[in-house]
Parts: sequence; C-alpha cells; structure tokens
Amino acid sequence: MPTMNESEHITRHIQELTDWRGKMLVRLRTVIGGAAPSLVEEWKWNTPVWSYAGNVVAVGAFQDHVKVNFFKGAALNDPKGLFNAGLDAKVSRAIDIYQGDTLNEAALQALVRAAVALNGTAPKTSIAQKKRPKPRTK
Repeated sequence: MPTMNESEHITRHIQELTDWRGKMLVRLRTVIGGAAPSLVEEWKWNTPVWSYAGNVVAVGAFQDHVKVNFFKGAALNDPKGLFNAGLDAKVSRAIDIYQGDTLNEAALQALVRAAVALNGTAPKTSIAQKKRPKPRTK
C-alpha cells in the first residue's frame, strides 16, 4: 500500500468525519488555502496544519466543536473579534466553532493573510549566527 502524502491524510481525516465537523473542515480548508496560496498543507499531530516559514494555523475536530488555532495569534490584530478561545495564552489564539455557528470567511481569510505575513517577516537566524561568540568589549 503506498504511503499517503500530507493532503491525502487531510482528505481521509475529513472523510472520516461524517457529521457537520467534516463539512466545516472542507469549508475551512478552502477558506484557508484560498487566503494564501503560498501556504503548505501538512499533517502534524494527527491534525491539518498550514505553514509558511513555520506553522501558521491548525484545524482540529473535537467532539462538539472545531478549533482553528493560530500559532502566533496573540500578535495578530483581530478587528472582527473572531478569536474566542485561548485568549489568555501568551502566543496562540483560537476560534472555536460549534454546530450552527456562522463563519465570517472574509475575516478569517484576513487573519490567515496577516499570520502568513507575520511569519514571512520573522527574523531569520542561522545556526552559525547563534553559535558565534559575542565580541568582547574593552
């Protein structure tokens, strides 16, 4: 049996969710991917993750809700107030979606684009730079 690639893992995961959560993951996959075509779809920690110069957003299906987790969400401006979970976390922020909730797709896409831009502007430090001793002062 051939091994599955990342996208195939996500597709299979969605197909296994035969209720509203599977339909929501299909929508989220479309919205997230459409917001930033440079995102890479990955399968990490048994959940769909989208990355660009690092992890950007993960989507997890739980028993009664779907969680959209922004890895650096605390650094993002959320003018539409989508973040409703993990508000006390130092770095991440999340959106918990329950059955029957309305998804503001435009606002979600704006958050995804901002998160991609944030990752793209992060300073790059090479291992050689980290190991270089600091100059001595006299």
